[in-house]
Amino acid sequence: MLTKAAVTYGKGEPFKIDTITIDEPKDGEVLVRIKAVGICHTDLIVRDQYYPVPLPAVLGHEGAGVVEKVGNGVTSVQPGDHVVLSFSSCGECAQCLSGNPYACQKFFELNFSGKMKDGTCRLHKDHQDIANFFGQSSFSQYAVASERNVVKVPKDVPLEILGPLGCGIQTGSGAVLNKLKPEEGSSIVIFGCGSVGLSALMAAKVANCTTIIAVDLQDNRLQLAKELGATHTINPKNVSNVVEEIKAITGGEGVNYSIETTSIPAVLRQAVDCLATLGKAAVIGAPPVGTEVSLDVNTILFERSLTGVLLGSGVPQLFIPKLIDLYKKGKFPFDKLIKFYTLEEINQASEDSEKGITIKPVLKVS
Repeated sequence: MLTKAAVTYGKGEPFKIDTITIDEPKDGEVLVRIKAVGICHTDLIVRDQYYPVPLPAVLGHEGAGVVEKVGNGVTSVQPGDHVVLSFSSCGECAQCLSGNPYACQKFFELNFSGKMKDGTCRLHKDHQDIANFFGQSSFSQYAVASERNVVKVPKDVPLEILGPLGCGIQTGSGAVLNKLKPEEGSSIVIFGCGSVGLSALMAAKVANCTTIIAVDLQDNRLQLAKELGATHTINPKNVSNVVEEIKAITGGEGVNYSIETTSIPAVLRQAVDCLATLGKAAVIGAPPVGTEVSLDVNTILFERSLTGVLLGSGVPQLFIPKLIDLYKKGKFPFDKLIKFYTLEEINQASEDSEKGITIKPVLKVS
């Protein structure tokens, strides 16, 4: 069948709206009519080839829509179900079998190689394959996804806001709730107040952290951070030393936890240096492959730790419904991050995201 999609044809080129062919779902796959899809930082760095996904490709990995068809063997969803699409995992490796699909041993292959699990593409144009992305390629009217990508969601929440739960919002909130698991009354600093950072901040409030520090270069984002639960904000342009400012806020000790979302090595260094003894830092920001960071070994030696976080260290089919439940109870107002665009406005939405004008652009597709 034919579908309208935003195609990435060359490194750094604008997205092009084109009509392409999409295959029927194979065994274990689901065809979804996309209602809306979030634009994530990862989509933009792949467009610019920070990660070597084959081009041309249809990107998009924060899809939300309605199931149209299911392939043989699919049991978790049926036509008419509302779903959010998340990352792809194999379901067969030791990490998947132990309940850690975000650490799947085939994660890069399944999400960034441009192929589905069987090694073929589902998208084509003029007899040429167009690469898949994250096992879904949801910058499109229709997407074929693995059943393992699909999360059934309730129909009493607007479907068009739910797509970002599949990646960015899940990643930030999961870094707090699933990975760091801060104790009630603890302190945390979030570097970067984009959608991932602000999701982490809202999760810190859910976890009852009592000192929540937001760091960002844009005052409008810091104002929103206050509205969402930040107890302190820091604009690095207005202070001489961010680390010392954080230590001053915490009585000289440093924070118990920190999260780095900016992809800037110097900021990651700050996220480690501002920790109190026994503190833990989590890195989420994704710089180009090969990026290195310099740390003082003695800072780590004195009982501090640094960990990476992929997709919020959670199981989407379990974690995303929890986030929706928190939203329905008024405890996780992630809809405040969203601004809507049409699919045809994808390049404007991408530019607004990169300039910090929009925190979480969401494309209304149908």
